[in-house]
Amino acid sequence: MGFPSHSLSASATIAAKAIPPATPETDPVSPQFLVIREIESCKSVQEIKQFHALVIKSGPLQTQFVYNSIIRGVTSFSTGCGSSLEAILLYREMLMKGLAPNGYTIPFLLKACAQEFALREGEEVHVHAIKTGLLGSNVYVSNTLMRVYAVCGVIGAAQKLFDESPQRDLVSWTTLIQGYVKTGSPREAVEVFFRMCEANFVADEMTLVIVLSACATLGDLSLGKRIYRYMHENKVKRDVFVGNALVDMFLKCGDADLGRWAFSEMPVKNVVSWNSMILGLAQQGKFKEALLVYEKMQTLGIRPDDVTLVGVLNSCANLGLLESGKWVHAYIDKHMINADGFIGNALVDMYSKCGSINQALRVFQGMKCRDVYSYTAIIVGLAMHGEAAHALEIFSDMSLVGIRPDEVTLLGVLSACSHAGLADEGQRHFEDMSRVYGLEPQTEHYTCMVDLLGRAGLLSDAEEFIKNMPTEPDAFVWGALLGACRVHGKVELGELAMKKLVEIEPERDGAYILMSNMYSSADRWRDALKLRKFMKEKHVKKTPGCSSIELDGIVHEFRKGEKSHPNSKEICMFLEEFTSHLKSYGQQDKTAFA
Repeated sequence: MGFPSHSLSASATIAAKAIPPATPETDPVSPQFLVIREIESCKSVQEIKQFHALVIKSGPLQTQFVYNSIIRGVTSFSTGCGSSLEAILLYREMLMKGLAPNGYTIPFLLKACAQEFALREGEEVHVHAIKTGLLGSNVYVSNTLMRVYAVCGVIGAAQKLFDESPQRDLVSWTTLIQGYVKTGSPREAVEVFFRMCEANFVADEMTLVIVLSACATLGDLSLGKRIYRYMHENKVKRDVFVGNALVDMFLKCGDADLGRWAFSEMPVKNVVSWNSMILGLAQQGKFKEALLVYEKMQTLGIRPDDVTLVGVLNSCANLGLLESGKWVHAYIDKHMINADGFIGNALVDMYSKCGSINQALRVFQGMKCRDVYSYTAIIVGLAMHGEAAHALEIFSDMSLVGIRPDEVTLLGVLSACSHAGLADEGQRHFEDMSRVYGLEPQTEHYTCMVDLLGRAGLLSDAEEFIKNMPTEPDAFVWGALLGACRVHGKVELGELAMKKLVEIEPERDGAYILMSNMYSSADRWRDALKLRKFMKEKHVKKTPGCSSIELDGIVHEFRKGEKSHPNSKEICMFLEEFTSHLKSYGQQDKTAFA
């Protein structure tokens, strides 16, 4: 443990060389020095408390340095266990013994307050730092106090401290930048960074990791490239943390190529590096590539962590890779990884999306700790599989265990009601969103309600519901109404929905195709042909249908009109034979889909 040195006058310096100063705390044979060494080597808070008891009984041991060591030790071992209160009690005891704090005492106290988000205690220490004169004279005290306010979300107080501080160093700027990032203000964080550059401070690796994370949150690629140029111009060392931040930033800003390049340029990679690639690619919808990165990671013998497994399970879920998802589940069981929390939720989601709802239920029921995301995953999964009654039963259980639903939970509930044709119950749950749970319905909830009313054949109610929406209906709302009109043959209302949909998305083919099918079903062939001709004139192309299936761990993808699959000839022959059998049993396609 280092202590602050004090400048000496020239004569004092000469004298110091002749007679080296010795204090009890620096004399290696003094009791104070020995106690401090013992405190620093303690392995637990209980050991430190034993030395504290010894100090209380021995007057000569009651010095500023010894108390600093005790306070520092308590804050190091007691994170999240009341360390701020313990540290402040020790500080009060120190003051009562007539011992004044120094530039190390206050930061140790503030560190404990920051660890536990203890704002009130931090404010008390702030007051005492002013009274003792340490706040204005010691930048370390000022920086640590700024951090307390930043982690407690009081960024205004941190900014005020920064503005009023007579001394600022790189840590001061970095603390303020990090404070803005932590409180959800990445734009302000970047602005502070550029002000720091104007003040002729050069960012280090830690500062740049924080700034890159702000760029990633903003999704601003041009800004991210600007920060990268700054790194290059100032020869900032690209350690593993900076490298990880660069990969994460490029991928979150939508540039997978730059993300891959930054990843390949990293001389040293850790599990976070691989996670950044896997999750970043998955967030861009590049699920196959994400799994390829995971396979390479496995080949190199790098052990995945919980974040890796969640990213892989998410990719399996979105690709419908049940066998691959099962393999990950087997890996989790083999390595005795706790299938609660994020991993349990990801397993439930994966099994639900891959069509194995019974396995999803088994995972859910086996989870010892369930949160709102666990319940949401299984409710949405059951709704997806048409198990409305079971989904609503689990939703009722949520309130019994004291877990409040969120917006996505209610979306799953409305979807379950929609698939089961429970219009009245769905409307009740929609009204409960704001009335009972204090949640503001989003566009997705309005879309689900239109779908619910439409499926139930209540098209006039659906139209009225859209008219009373507090926000402008989007393409999904009108699409839900148009789909319901096709099912129930309501051509006139369908034309209105199509007109609105085309105004919002003139280049998309969905509205035209649905309306053309409706005209055909109503024997309005002229209108159907007219619409097809209009599509051709406007160069609106129908998006080819796409489906995929996993067989023996291999994903086979098919697109309409495409014959690139190596077994396409055999598949087509089988489909023709299958269709012939259906026709012989009178099961011809009557859906009139184009």
